[in-house]
Amino acid sequence: MSASLDVTSLADAEIHRLREDFPILQTQVNGHPLVYLDSGATSQRPQAVLDAERGFLTTLNSAVHRGAHTLAAEATELFEDARATVARFVGAHDDEIVWTSNATEAINLVAYAFSNASVGRGGAAAEKFRLGEGDEIVTTEMEHHANLIPWQELAARTGASLRVIPVDDDGALRLDEAVRLIGPRTRLVAVTHVSNVLGVINPVEQLIAAAHEAGALVLLDACQSVPHLPIDVKALDVDFAVFSGHKMLGPTGVGALYGRRELLEAMPPFLTGGSMITTVTTTSAEYLPPPQRFEAGTQRVSQAIALAAAVDYLSAVGMTRIADHEAALGHRLVEGLSAIDGVRVLGAGIDLPRVGLASFDIPGIHSHDVGQFLDDQGIAVRVGHHCAQPLHRRLGVTSSTRASTYLYSTESEVDAFLEGVAATIEFFGVRS
Repeated sequence: MSASLDVTSLADAEIHRLREDFPILQTQVNGHPLVYLDSGATSQRPQAVLDAERGFLTTLNSAVHRGAHTLAAEATELFEDARATVARFVGAHDDEIVWTSNATEAINLVAYAFSNASVGRGGAAAEKFRLGEGDEIVTTEMEHHANLIPWQELAARTGASLRVIPVDDDGALRLDEAVRLIGPRTRLVAVTHVSNVLGVINPVEQLIAAAHEAGALVLLDACQSVPHLPIDVKALDVDFAVFSGHKMLGPTGVGALYGRRELLEAMPPFLTGGSMITTVTTTSAEYLPPPQRFEAGTQRVSQAIALAAAVDYLSAVGMTRIADHEAALGHRLVEGLSAIDGVRVLGAGIDLPRVGLASFDIPGIHSHDVGQFLDDQGIAVRVGHHCAQPLHRRLGVTSSTRASTYLYSTESEVDAFLEGVAATIEFFGVRS
């Protein structure tokens, strides 16, 4: 896709035209046309992304920032061009994007920078990252485990306390509690932009403002927002943000950490070794400036180039148009599920904007059975606790079934899914 489309909304005919770019969407599963409603876990890839990675591997494959030969020079140029493309996509500067394997690694990178600073690494510049007894890390009850466990471990290593903003009975963040919990001892607030269980877009601007007023840093888990919404990290005023390539039409094995330049310059590194140093002796080392300081070892070159192709594809379609399309599908999901007798939609009562994602429980039917019944009809959904056990526990369920859409999802697919859920209840003979 080389040019922006010239319509203001994603009409059905256009979506069907876009779907032709995704080879996997033309397949059948269990004798049925594939209805892929698991993009919240992993999105599908258009041919342009597949071609970008394969093209690099078949014509330019070589190490970056190392060799002086032609392939190495051209690979390095493409690798850094990819960084610039992804940076522009989220409103960052080129040197504020650090390549990681995924968002989980990106969060751990920040957590271990705090940890290393807390034992004296990084010198005076790293003072803002030092934690000890009396300091506090604040996160929320709705976080993905990747934005919870690293902070649990950081608190255990440093003696800091971990405080958790609760949710109400519907799953909405208790902003009154957030104001109470974020205070002068808070050093970091880590929060998800969009819940991977509820699909709601959290009012993170209020949390960011409260954190900065208290002198704390903010890390935003943007895994479910960067793929689906127009995002400008500078406008949001976050200090760090993380996202993964495989959730935004890109390959697995690549993600990114955004960090404000002055913070990355002050952070001690997490992974160390080759490619992130200037001078090494047998007893000491001096490190490169960011982002290379945080990119030890052989890089995920073909994956970064493919992610840039995915970003180009999304930009050509238009992120505002994608967001509007998914918001409509999200409301169709929630309204349709809520109308089915015996279904409880998690977060249905939250009056906030949402992406095209909904999770639900059918009392009397395990989510795995729901997923299997739908899969028999070619409908792919996610089942389980979605790496968010605390949120499920708070809402009184152990697991749920989740349907998640993307730019290639259609109203007819949502309707087929809703019919499948109703048929599931009929098949298992469950009544409310």
